[in-house]
Amino acid sequence: MKRKRKKLKEIKDYDEFDTSEIIDQAHPLSFEDLGLRIPRTPPTQVVSIRLPSQLLNELKAFGSQRDIPYQALIKLFLSEAIKRAKRSNSA
Repeated sequence: MKRKRKKLKEIKDYDEFDTSEIIDQAHPLSFEDLGLRIPRTPPTQVVSIRLPSQLLNELKAFGSQRDIPYQALIKLFLSEAIKRAKRSNSA
């Protein structure tokens, strides 16, 4: 309960200060102006896919033989398959 009250007090403290005079609305700043860059999409995303157990076991064994984690191996296979598909569509 104390934590909640402290947090509310912090928010109330911020609300007491008027910052409108220090903001120039004629020249709004972007994140780039401040030297910040926020990615539009995360570089990786989590997905869930159901694979037949036998296929997953084969991927794990194949990756283990080559000292590659099976998740990285799946990404590699998918990337190579997309490249091949693009080449065959452009031919």
